[in-house]
Amino acid sequence: MISQNRSITRLTAVAVVAGAFGLLAAASPRATAPKLDDPTICAIFDAANTYDIETGSLAATKASNKAVRDFGAMLARDHKMVRQQGRDLVKSLGVTPTPPKDFALATAHAEAMKSLRGLSGSAFDKAFLQHEVDFHNAVIDAVNKTLMPAIQNAQVKDFVAKVAPAFVAHRDAAQNLLNKQK
Repeated sequence: MISQNRSITRLTAVAVVAGAFGLLAAASPRATAPKLDDPTICAIFDAANTYDIETGSLAATKASNKAVRDFGAMLARDHKMVRQQGRDLVKSLGVTPTPPKDFALATAHAEAMKSLRGLSGSAFDKAFLQHEVDFHNAVIDAVNKTLMPAIQNAQVKDFVAKVAPAFVAHRDAAQNLLNKQK
């Protein structure tokens, strides 16, 4: 069961990176990725925060370990704050976030949530924490290698740069808790 859950979390991680590259449904090797523009980047960033709010909220109520429940609640709280700051920024800039066509991240997140909802006890705790490590690694990679270089608006770039260290802190906290579960 844990092996299946690792596959799902890796699928989610791959979808985050694929979503950031805009390679969500490339049908052939000749397919070209659409150019990443600020509205698409804002939508990807908003989605990543929304999805971590949802997984964190689930863990806050479902985890068997108090430290994991507390971590889930902290994730939900932190990502709600960052998502709102991002939404306030795009509103002030007059930007309308536009998700990529065929946004695979949404499908991968739904699959991960379904898998997590089907688990309980320490199996849930471990799968959730592994998901968070993988998810945050993928977001960190996408931010550093794809999103930041593509952002055109200085305020959006500054905002993403300001909140990026929190993704590292969340990943590290998830890994530390996961190490204690083993």
